[in-house]
Amino acid sequence: MLRAKGSQVARASSKSRVADAVKILNEQKIGAVLVTDDDRSVDGVLSERDIVHALAENGVDTLDLPVTGLMSRDVITCSEESSVDDLMRSMTEHRIRHLPVIKNDQLAGLISIVDVVKYRLDELEFERDAMRDYIATG
Repeated sequence: MLRAKGSQVARASSKSRVADAVKILNEQKIGAVLVTDDDRSVDGVLSERDIVHALAENGVDTLDLPVTGLMSRDVITCSEESSVDDLMRSMTEHRIRHLPVIKNDQLAGLISIVDVVKYRLDELEFERDAMRDYIATG
């Protein structure tokens, strides 16, 4: 799945403000940024949900806070070898929408719930088409 999606990951440093992250989310039309200072490890994940909750509690002052104040620190990750079922299970169990992909103890990409759903839909369409072909030639 990561090969099809690519390994580009939106990142913010721990020194970034929430406003900086919001700009990245808006420009790239994504739902989360990874917080990292070395582009290899994952210090946290800052999602749209984190920002919305903080805005509801603290108002516009939230935008001036460092991303480290809002990010999720207990980051659940996956590997390149994780199955789609494993990804769905992990996302459901932990109620998260983004899983950083780790390869050789380094950040290799980011999988979102949208990526998982799209991949699964593509699989189902392939199976449907294969079944139609089988029935048509049978």
